[in-house]
Amino acid sequence: MYYSEDLIEEVRLRNDIVDVISGYVKLQRKGNSYFGLCPFHNEKSPSFSVSPDKQMYYCFGCGAGGNVFTFIMQYENYTFPEAMKFLADRAGIELPSQEMTAQTRQEQDLKTQILELNKQAANYFYYQLRTENGAHAMEYLSKRGITKETMKNFGLGFSTAYSDDLYRYFKKKGVSDELLKQSGLMNVDERRGMYDKFWNRVIFPIQDVNGRVIGFGGRVMGDGKPKYLNSPETIVFDKSRNLYGLNAARISRKKYFLLCEGYMDVIALHQAGFKNAVASLGTAFTSQHAGLLRRYTEEVVLTYDSDEAGKKAALRAIPILKAAGITAKVLHMDPYKDPDEFIKAEGGEKFQERIDQAENSFLFELSVMEQKYQMTDPESKTLFFREVAAKLIEFDQELERENYIEAVAVRYHVGFENLRKMVNQLAMKGYIPKIQLTGREKKLPEKEDGMKKSQRILLTWLIEYPKLFETVKKYISPEDFTEELYRTVAEMVYEQQRNGEINPAKIINHFEDSEQQMQVAQLFNTTVSVDTKEDLQKAVRETIAKVMENSISYQMNHSDPTDISGIQKMIENKRKMQELAKLTISLS
Repeated sequence: MYYSEDLIEEVRLRNDIVDVISGYVKLQRKGNSYFGLCPFHNEKSPSFSVSPDKQMYYCFGCGAGGNVFTFIMQYENYTFPEAMKFLADRAGIELPSQEMTAQTRQEQDLKTQILELNKQAANYFYYQLRTENGAHAMEYLSKRGITKETMKNFGLGFSTAYSDDLYRYFKKKGVSDELLKQSGLMNVDERRGMYDKFWNRVIFPIQDVNGRVIGFGGRVMGDGKPKYLNSPETIVFDKSRNLYGLNAARISRKKYFLLCEGYMDVIALHQAGFKNAVASLGTAFTSQHAGLLRRYTEEVVLTYDSDEAGKKAALRAIPILKAAGITAKVLHMDPYKDPDEFIKAEGGEKFQERIDQAENSFLFELSVMEQKYQMTDPESKTLFFREVAAKLIEFDQELERENYIEAVAVRYHVGFENLRKMVNQLAMKGYIPKIQLTGREKKLPEKEDGMKKSQRILLTWLIEYPKLFETVKKYISPEDFTEELYRTVAEMVYEQQRNGEINPAKIINHFEDSEQQMQVAQLFNTTVSVDTKEDLQKAVRETIAKVMENSISYQMNHSDPTDISGIQKMIENKRKMQELAKLTISLS
C-alpha cells in the first residue's frame, strides 16, 4: 500500500513521539530528553531515551531506536500500513482509500482465511465437548465447578482422542494442507505427515480484544505431556501480545485488573463475578502485555499462585508493570494455592476482601527479599537494610522516595532518619542499579570499530549542532563516509542542512528494513563524554581529522592509480587536514 511522502510526514508530525510513547512507557524529563525503562528489554535503570527535538527514541541498553512509526511497528508488531492507519486515526487524519499491493493483499487474505479456520475449529471443538466423545471432558469441567453457562461464555470445547479428527474434518471441506500448516492447527513430521495439534484435550479458545478466535489452549485428559499446550505463533497469534480474557475484562468497568497465571483461574474468577481477570498465555509476562493492559487500566492486582513459582512470577511482573506506568499490588492467597481453589473454599466475598487488602508491590518485594536474611542477627539485618536502601534509590522522585522510606521504617521498626541517611550515603557513593539484559534483546558490539564510531559521532553532531555544518562541509563530503548506510544518511543530512530543515525522524522513513531503521537511529544518538565546551571543540576537530584520514586511506586502497583527479583530491584533503589544528569551531 503506497502513501505519498507528504502524507506520511503529515501523520508523523501530528503524532508527537513523546505523547505516543507516554501511552506505553512511563517517561520522566531529564534535560532536553525523556527517559524511561525500555519496553523492548528488561532493565532496572532507565536507558530508553525519547527526544522531542529529534522526534526519535533510542535505547542505550539494547540499541532499539527509530521514529514514531518504528516504535508502533516494533511495539505493536504492526506492518507499516497498519502503523500508518493507527497513527492517522489517532491524529484524526483520514487516509485515502488505496489499492493494496499484491503482497499486502496476500497477507490480509491469509489472515482472513486463518481467522475463519479458527472460528470453524472453535465451533467443531465446542460441538465435540457436547457429544458422547466429550463426556469425560464435560465431567472433568463440571467437577472443577465450571457451569454450563460459563462453558458457553468462554466457548470451551474438546478435541477427541483421534489425532487426525480435525484434519479429516477440514479436508472434507477442501482446505489445503499449506493453509492448515500456516494456521497452527496442525503438526507435520516425516513419519506421521500432517496431524492435529490438539487431541484428547479440553480446548480453551483464545480471543483477541475484538472477540476473534486467534488461537487455542488445550488441557490434556489423563497423564499426557505437556499438561497444557498452546497454539504456536502465527500471522494472527502472538502470545506475548495477547491476554486470555481481555475481550471480556476490557468492558468490565473496574478500575483495576486481576492478573492470573492460567485459563482456569480466569474462568473461575469470571464465574464468581470478577470479570476483570486476565492471564498471560503460557508465557512469562512481557512489556507488550503491560502495554496492552495500560490501554484499559492503571492498576493491576497480581493474583498469581502462592507457591515459590508464583512469587517469582510476581517479582518478574512488578518492574514490567511499573515501567508501563501501572500501579501493581500483590494479593496473598494463603493458605490456598490459586484463585480457583480459594473461591471454591471461601467464596467471592472473601476473595474481594483479599483484593482490598492486596499488598503494595514494593513492600512485597521487600518481604521476599527479607527471607534471604537472618533478621535476628545484627550483621545480616544490616545487610538487608543496605539492599533495601539500594532499592529505594531506584525511586527518581524525592517525595515518592521519602514516602517509601517512611513506610519501610514503620514496617521494620527502624529510625526514619537512619534509613534515609543510609540511602543518601549509598547514592553519594555513586550506586547505580544495573541494567538487567535478557537474552532476547540485541546487544551492541562490545568492541566497536573506531572509524565507524567517528563517522556516527559526526552525523550526531551535525543534527545536534546545525551551525557546525558550515565548518564540516569544507572538509567532509558524504563521499567521505565509507560505510554505505552512513554515506546514504550523510547525503540526506547534507541535503536537509542545505535546505535549512533538520529532520532526522524524516530520514528514518526512507528506510523500510527495521534493522536499518535501528542503525540509522544509532547514527543520531552516538555520544562522547566531554567536560567543557573547549573539550567538545577539540573532539570535533579530532573527529573531522579521523574521518578525513580514513577517507584518504580508503580512496588510496580503492582508487585507480591512473585517476589523476582522484589523486589531486587526496592531495587537497591532506592539505586541508593541516588546517584543522588552527580551526575555530562554532557550535552555536
